[in-house]
Amino acid sequence: MTRQHRTALLALAAAAALALAGCTSTPSDQPSASGSSSGAALHGTVTVYAAASLKKAFDEIAGDFEKANPGVTVAPIDYDGSSTLATQLIGGAKVDVFASADQANMTKVTDAKLASDPQLFASNTLVVAVPKGNPAKITTIDDLGRNGVKVVLCAPAVPCGAAAQKLLSAQGVTVKPVSEEQNVTAVLTKIAAGEADAGLVYTTDVKGRDDVDSFVPAGAAAVVNHYPIVALDAAPNPTAAAAFVAFVMGPAGQAVLKADGFGSP
Repeated sequence: MTRQHRTALLALAAAAALALAGCTSTPSDQPSASGSSSGAALHGTVTVYAAASLKKAFDEIAGDFEKANPGVTVAPIDYDGSSTLATQLIGGAKVDVFASADQANMTKVTDAKLASDPQLFASNTLVVAVPKGNPAKITTIDDLGRNGVKVVLCAPAVPCGAAAQKLLSAQGVTVKPVSEEQNVTAVLTKIAAGEADAGLVYTTDVKGRDDVDSFVPAGAAAVVNHYPIVALDAAPNPTAAAAFVAFVMGPAGQAVLKADGFGSP
């Protein structure tokens, strides 16, 4: 083999190696479980709709997400009953992420072709909440059906209301609520203010509160709400939206949810 032939072969080998390296070194733009992209820094604003029962946990998660991704701002999260939020999304609200307190309201959003493949990220169960000191002496779920007892519940379309109706029906208790609220926060507010003798709220709602008392009623373990989350198909900031969902699903988000009393998905 001549010197010229050897030089030509070496040049071809070098070119092939460079081409192979170019094919295998392209960075991924997919967000990791830590909520950041391995390809480029996230930027912009993320808008989130979340069930009212998620407020404490999601406020903390949003702050942690911003610290992990300095180029991103999480807009003040819109908390309300999942049915109200689903209605707003179907009506055209432009949002990046939706986190529901039940699968039924998430299904409304996916059936409207606004999102696909939601993921379950937490669960929650009901407790009976009463004003501090329990002036009406409510000690069992049967007491909620007692004459003269003022009970406040979530409206049936709201996840906490649907769960309450399921629990009461299973226990054979008939309740005529003095009011039906559009989110669980409103129920707890009325109980804490003494405007009702009792109500059904989530375990996470009473955790850390010193203005209400609570107990786990019979049958509560059989009525579990599972929480799904999804990045909307028309999310204004799709990359950051996917990263926020990944953060909630990842170790950091799950640790916050567990600390706030949520169960595993």
